[in-house]
Amino acid sequence: MRSLPFDPRVVRTVAALVITFFASPRATQAQADPAAQLAAARASWERHPEDVDSIIWYGRRVGYTGAFQEAIDIYTNGLRLHPGEPHLLRHRGHRFISLRRFPWAIADLEQARAIVAGSDDEVEPDGQPNARGVPTSSLQSNIRYHLALAYFVTGEYRRALPIWEEDVKAAKNVDTRVASTYWFVLTLAHLHREAEARSALAEVRSDWDVIENGSYHRLLLWMKGDLPESGLLAADASPLERQTVGNGIGQWHAAHGRTAEARAAWDRVLAMGPSASFGFIAAEQGVQRLPAAGR
Repeated sequence: MRSLPFDPRVVRTVAALVITFFASPRATQAQADPAAQLAAARASWERHPEDVDSIIWYGRRVGYTGAFQEAIDIYTNGLRLHPGEPHLLRHRGHRFISLRRFPWAIADLEQARAIVAGSDDEVEPDGQPNARGVPTSSLQSNIRYHLALAYFVTGEYRRALPIWEEDVKAAKNVDTRVASTYWFVLTLAHLHREAEARSALAEVRSDWDVIENGSYHRLLLWMKGDLPESGLLAADASPLERQTVGNGIGQWHAAHGRTAEARAAWDRVLAMGPSASFGFIAAEQGVQRLPAAGR
């Protein structure tokens, strides 16, 4: 029987499906326990310390505990073994964002983007799966997303814009499209390109089957004028949802010169305490760029 050529992208895709299954609601409580997952990832890394996937998952599990610098150290050690490995650069870039080390994040993610340019994309498994256990992102979409976000939160909207635009066009599913469209519209608004923002919003539909980016979807509908602000949050909304929505409201007001409203929305986010959520980080950085009178 003729053997098929080895393709590491196929191996990663199969691994993504296996990981997603065992991290889904069908898995046992022990398998879903973060401490057990961290212990398993560490044990796998200790058995195979030079394996890229073992390094990635150990770093991801450590990062989920909030030990961002430790996760960065894991990825850095991995990059000494595998210089220029795009998965490691992508994840280290994410954790540099968590620590507000934006120039380092941009350097990693720009390098990763250059390395994967022109190559086939691959599914990236979720470490914290959504309700359906269906991965919605890919290596390249995550590189673009985190890179554009690093530019956005530092106010480099012109650098962020073409990356968001590319991400919208390349989106393979509704969730990816919703997330990238959300930041794309906010970036256009900050650049005062209102006609383009309205055009992007016109494409957003209320009946999209969104799995995990519901807050972004509702914010888009609100910016479009199809949803009142009172419909953005449920009474039992999680802190993450409140940070996401509060930041979105603040960004929209700030982009339209409504400084007091932006400050009020962002203050509500920041009052929730330190966080590594993108909504919190964007609100935190946005407050710092408000005109002095708005502070």
